[in-house]
Amino acid sequence: MKNLLTLLIATFLTLPALQAQYRDYWQQHVDYTMEIDVDVENHQYAGKQTLEYTNNSPDVLDRVYYHLYFNAFQPGSMMDVRSRTIEDPDGRVRDRIYYLDEDEVGYQRVRSLTQNGTAVNYEVDGTVLVVDLNEPIQPGETVTFKMEWDAQVPLQVRRSGWNNAEGVEFSMSQWYPKLAEYDHQGWHPNEYVGREFHGPFGEFDVKITIDQDYVLGGTGTLQNPNEIGYGYEEEGADVNRPSGDKMTWHFKAENVIDFFWGADPDFKHVTAQVPDGPKLHFLYQQPAVVEGASDEENAQYTKNWEELVDYTIGAFEYANEHFGEYPYPQYTNLQGGDGGMEYPMGTLITGGRSLGSLVGVMVHEMYHSWFQNVLATNESLYEWMDEGFTSFASAETMDHLFDRGSDFPYSGSYRGYQFIVESGIEEPLTTHADHYNTNRAYSVAAYSKGAVFLGQLSYILGEETFRKGMLSYHDEWKLKHPTDLDFIQIMEKESGMILDWYYEYFVQTTKTIDYGIESVVGDDDKTVVNLERIDLMPMPLDVVVEYADGSSELYYIPLRMMRGEKPAENNMKRTVLEDWPWVDPEYNFTINKPASDIKQISIDPSQRLADINRENNNFDIASMLNE
Repeated sequence: MKNLLTLLIATFLTLPALQAQYRDYWQQHVDYTMEIDVDVENHQYAGKQTLEYTNNSPDVLDRVYYHLYFNAFQPGSMMDVRSRTIEDPDGRVRDRIYYLDEDEVGYQRVRSLTQNGTAVNYEVDGTVLVVDLNEPIQPGETVTFKMEWDAQVPLQVRRSGWNNAEGVEFSMSQWYPKLAEYDHQGWHPNEYVGREFHGPFGEFDVKITIDQDYVLGGTGTLQNPNEIGYGYEEEGADVNRPSGDKMTWHFKAENVIDFFWGADPDFKHVTAQVPDGPKLHFLYQQPAVVEGASDEENAQYTKNWEELVDYTIGAFEYANEHFGEYPYPQYTNLQGGDGGMEYPMGTLITGGRSLGSLVGVMVHEMYHSWFQNVLATNESLYEWMDEGFTSFASAETMDHLFDRGSDFPYSGSYRGYQFIVESGIEEPLTTHADHYNTNRAYSVAAYSKGAVFLGQLSYILGEETFRKGMLSYHDEWKLKHPTDLDFIQIMEKESGMILDWYYEYFVQTTKTIDYGIESVVGDDDKTVVNLERIDLMPMPLDVVVEYADGSSELYYIPLRMMRGEKPAENNMKRTVLEDWPWVDPEYNFTINKPASDIKQISIDPSQRLADINRENNNFDIASMLNE
């Protein structure tokens, strides 16, 4: 009886941990059917939406929320106030929303909304539509919402809008009433202040009726190419456009979290095929008409878009091999927006750039199809997994595409992290994307520290194990909503190590790494190396000893709490030393050679360790002996 009681108590105590690690996974599902009629002269449209929403959660839902993103582009909105009051506002926004005229503001005005044919009560609260349901949605139930709404597209300020700085007429992102995500943490109806997004996977069937001279592109596959033309029609097919001033573009997309599109009368449409991959679409203005640019510069911008085709093919081939297969049939690079912004199956990207900049932004936004649109984390909570993982992958891909041969292509991210540490404004990576005190702290945390997180993980696990883990992460979580702990679990499974300590220190705190070589003491037979942990974050150490005869040896010191060690990464002789307990500030080991046989000792010459003071990482014995 005593043994049974002990077993029951042990089971009870470990059950929450097991449930957290192996949580029952589910995700909601949406099916959108939309018809849009665009008034290009007034930058307005009328919309009809049928939404079938399936509640795959174990919970009963008595309320739903929609995002009305265009409502952010009105004076006095939260996005406007946030931009005018934050210490370092985005230069593209500042007070521009505050000074928008009546015909330049954005809005989405719901005219009617029904649940299963019966009108429901709703309230507009800024950029969120709060809907009280007539009947709760039961677990496993599918309900149908039908909505009619009117919208005015804002003058382009941030991401969405008409007439961007390069004269593209419509950059249509965050453009429709979008149902908010409900997941294991509950609803996520965040007000839009210009940051990140989250949404359920589903199907989109979208018809956009617009003036016949406009060329469109975006998410999904065009269903009526032989009616449209403009380079979409099948090879050799006759274009059979309907009569009238307007034409309807019909797109479908499966298993995506959002839908974007763009349109302009001056778009040129070019296609290309990735071998064993998606069909690529490129839509850009020809001739280029970037404001303030000379004719020569505009001609170069057009040439850069032409060269972008081959670089995009190369980027997809590299990404498919190193980070997992892209699962969709097409991808679109579309000129528009205010920089570069990712969406399912494509990106909005400004075109007035050098070739390197154009390719760089394309590669970064392309990788969001891996780290956000396919591995669809809640980027408001895990912005470092979205932007940081993307920055890491794009750095090495750019190195590959331009044949730079860098030993460490991630150095820019490490410098960014070093900057934010020294600035004193760093905040933990667990900070909600909307709630950072400054835009600078958000940007460096999301882009730089998130990339450093992966760089250091390859240091901890070893490069080969790390790469296997990244592919396993993609295979297991594609088209789902992984969390930070889901990623850690994949890497623990792949490596056989315990990694919670790394997550807790580097993600949940702003503690830093600083190891140093305190002293080297030698005699005729041996040399003792004394190491010290100066800052609070512990890490395993690679200590490389270069000998006077030109040979090298690596002394590897695992952390005890890792409960494992990484495999040898190269052909260098390696000695695995006793584990370093994290509480000990000092550690020493012995080299069975006199100091005169040693040239230099270095901590982590690979640079993957984000040590904030590398000046104490090297000990030049040869110079010391010559003094």
